[in-house]
Amino acid sequence: MTLVANEAPASYWSTCRAPIGEILLVADDTGLRELQLPGCFAARDDSRASSCAGAHLAKAAEQLGAYFAGELTRFDLTLVPTGTAFQLRVWWALADIPYAKTESYGSVAARIGSPKASRAVGMANNKNPLAIVLPCHRVIGSNGSLVGYGGGLWMKQWLLAHEAAVAERIGAPPR
Repeated sequence: MTLVANEAPASYWSTCRAPIGEILLVADDTGLRELQLPGCFAARDDSRASSCAGAHLAKAAEQLGAYFAGELTRFDLTLVPTGTAFQLRVWWALADIPYAKTESYGSVAARIGSPKASRAVGMANNKNPLAIVLPCHRVIGSNGSLVGYGGGLWMKQWLLAHEAAVAERIGAPPR
């Protein structure tokens, strides 16, 4: 992981259509910085991108299209989220939750070595700048309930149902 000094690199953006609505992608020359869910971003004026940032945006849009088509179960993108050390540990742990599986906030906290930090894991999930790609929708309450999601609980439920249906179709039913 690369730490960036005070000055943020120039970022570029594009949008892509998805069954859940329009998604905003933000990248710089080093990789994908943000994926903002439908209804969580304001319209932007200009979508110019450097060739390198443009490649990151195009690859992210292509992989999201494949994910929503049920053809991709694991993203392979260069990610450069900005957050605290704790948030980054949580976000990278999200990437290890298998497709179509769920894990509790407490389980994620234990996996990152902070077993009493389930609420802090929830707060880090709330700040996840790369939803879907770093699948915070796969994190649920300890009692199995769907709790909190930036795009709304309907979207979390939709994403989980989508993954379950794809997993069943390809012969790997969720637990």
